[in-house]
Amino acid sequence: MGDVRVSLGLIGLETLFGGDVRAMIDWLAVAEDLGIDGVTLTDHVVMGEALENYPYGPFPMPLDWPWWEPIALLSAIAQATKRVRLQTAILISPLRPAVLLAKQLATLDVISGGRVSIGLGVGWQKEEYEASGVPWEGRFGLMVEQIEVCRALWRDAPAAYHGKTVSFDRIHSRPFPVQGDRIPIMLGIAPSDRNVARIADHADGWLPIQADVPSIAEGIVKLRAAFVERGRDPKSLMVRAVPRAVKGADGRLDVDRTLDNAHAMVEAGVTEIELFPLHFTKDRAGAEALATKLATFKASLRR
Repeated sequence: MGDVRVSLGLIGLETLFGGDVRAMIDWLAVAEDLGIDGVTLTDHVVMGEALENYPYGPFPMPLDWPWWEPIALLSAIAQATKRVRLQTAILISPLRPAVLLAKQLATLDVISGGRVSIGLGVGWQKEEYEASGVPWEGRFGLMVEQIEVCRALWRDAPAAYHGKTVSFDRIHSRPFPVQGDRIPIMLGIAPSDRNVARIADHADGWLPIQADVPSIAEGIVKLRAAFVERGRDPKSLMVRAVPRAVKGADGRLDVDRTLDNAHAMVEAGVTEIELFPLHFTKDRAGAEALATKLATFKASLRR
């Protein structure tokens, strides 16, 4: 078993600081000192009102929830921290032009000293695409082309690319990322055969959408096999997952029992465990206790 990382999902974390997102950003330096390896933001550029179309059960947030733009907020977090990885789960990449996405991520990687690990996906709400002027159809292919464009612009100057939706010759995009063209990219897509191929061909890891351990284990087996078929090291596969939250005897969500549940994920091959403080606590002290327990969980895996 390799080193397992632990991260905090930042959805709603600012509510533990009276809604002050700047206070939340400053606190993340404390979480870093406590042993947290990464922070993760979720993306919605805009929201339509058809929340009943969310495919994974009741949509967890109200319509007026503030969805911070991930690259902008991660840039602020980069300045407040020194070590934590700056992550998304997911950035709805087709809503952004490919060359702009490449420039945003390269800039963030330079600002942070090479700490970007980006999670990409296609989202679930057609209205968001319509409002952004982006076709809903073909979104998966567009995401793949964006990855190819990013890798080209992070590696070459001048760069050339000719795809279905993006085409250019002798284009320059600086700065190059600190990590070069190998900024880790993870895809938050279901592990169908076609999606397994997309991950193995174009990405470095997988973000399971749900917390079902048998399904995650099956997906990891398929992905490792696909890596081997392509001459890639199956041990290099990155998988970040959120364990199913477990309630304690008092009926409230319990961090310790939830982390007990995370052991099965690690045994299945998950390389990073993520928890959302908003699920377990309502104040800063509780967030710090959760961060400490996550770090203790990580340390326990090394024994």
